[in-house]
Amino acid sequence: MADDHRHNGASAAPLPFLRFGPRPDRTTCTGWQEWQLTRGLFVPAPRLSRAEFDALSPRGRSVHNLHRTATHVNMRLLETPMSAAVVEVMRDRIDNNALRFGPGTRDGLMITGGGYQGKTETVCEASADFDDFWKNLCRQLNPAALPGTRDLFAPVAYCQTPVRSTPMALCEAILDFYHAPYGRNLRGMIRNVRASIRAHGTSVLLLDDITRLKMHREDDQDTLDLIRDLMSLDVTLVLIGVNIPRSGLLREGWFDPRTQQWVLPALKEGRSYNPDASTQTERRFDLIELAPFDTTTSVGTTAFVEHLAGIEDQLRLFDAEPGMLTGGDMPEYLYRRTHGVVGLLRRLIEDACTRAIRTGLETITTDLLETITINLGNVPDRDPGAGEIPDIDLTPESTKRLPKKRKRVRNTVFDDPGTPAAAEA
Repeated sequence: MADDHRHNGASAAPLPFLRFGPRPDRTTCTGWQEWQLTRGLFVPAPRLSRAEFDALSPRGRSVHNLHRTATHVNMRLLETPMSAAVVEVMRDRIDNNALRFGPGTRDGLMITGGGYQGKTETVCEASADFDDFWKNLCRQLNPAALPGTRDLFAPVAYCQTPVRSTPMALCEAILDFYHAPYGRNLRGMIRNVRASIRAHGTSVLLLDDITRLKMHREDDQDTLDLIRDLMSLDVTLVLIGVNIPRSGLLREGWFDPRTQQWVLPALKEGRSYNPDASTQTERRFDLIELAPFDTTTSVGTTAFVEHLAGIEDQLRLFDAEPGMLTGGDMPEYLYRRTHGVVGLLRRLIEDACTRAIRTGLETITTDLLETITINLGNVPDRDPGAGEIPDIDLTPESTKRLPKKRKRVRNTVFDDPGTPAAAEA
């Protein structure tokens, strides 16, 4: 009842689970640091019984329902075997490059996978952990600062590849992160990018949505050359994109299920005086795939069910019984609906929880899930042309089973065929 009294108080502080103002913009240094400091501070709704909920005032019940909804849409990022493998490789590469004293190019990473697979959040979480570790190691002071100054310390910088990429547009995106001046021309902008990375002690540069680069455009080829040029700095480049092997950034590749590796074909002989030029990118970056769950093996099936159990533990539905998502045919149904893609699974469960609270059902059933259609066409900041929206069928199965209506054939008996063409001489 103490919580209920606080909810009804006239001078009560704003509810802590509500977000006031815009979300942190990770494409700026201040926004990245704000997200980094607040990413684990959300407090889920308390677990109340039906009797405890009914004892609340009308406003208290409304506030608790709102808190439960906020809990469902802010579920913590669960580790999967696929994301754990990506994080392990990332931390090894970042640590090795950060401890390297000698000159030369720092090897980078490419994180690939399908849309809604959690690539960006996995990479950002791993990078934020390194950011915390590196700042604590340096006692929160920028080791690259000039004597007598305390320049802003930014071990990690996050940028998004512009939709229409040019070298100048990419420089602007990087300089916007540091709130640094652009410069009068491309040469000045590149110089400012190099100076900003060095001055702020940046060790990791994340470039998201890298597959927005189209290699048939000359501007995009120049942008990729600029990215490779940045590797000469003391920074680890991490490129994130959808289906990178078939994007043109690397030579056309295919995935070998036997070796679990991407295979690149042999170089074709051509007129180029340097036929090995196309290997310049692929040899500087290691390609890692963040794949969806695969239930064709017992290990993959167990991992998927354990992931569902982790989601189920975070839900706040009154009539949710143990095994609501993991028992019976529910795991198989959820896999068919989402194809094992973690982002689609999360969205389906979020929508189901919201509808279960609104309708009073207070549990998740297949009948409820059949009423929910995942529509990815209304998601902002997603480029379908770059594969950022998965091309998979997300319609409920009950809709698929509906018989198609036969198109009524129009009677053409009384149609006027027009004036016959004149016979040729």
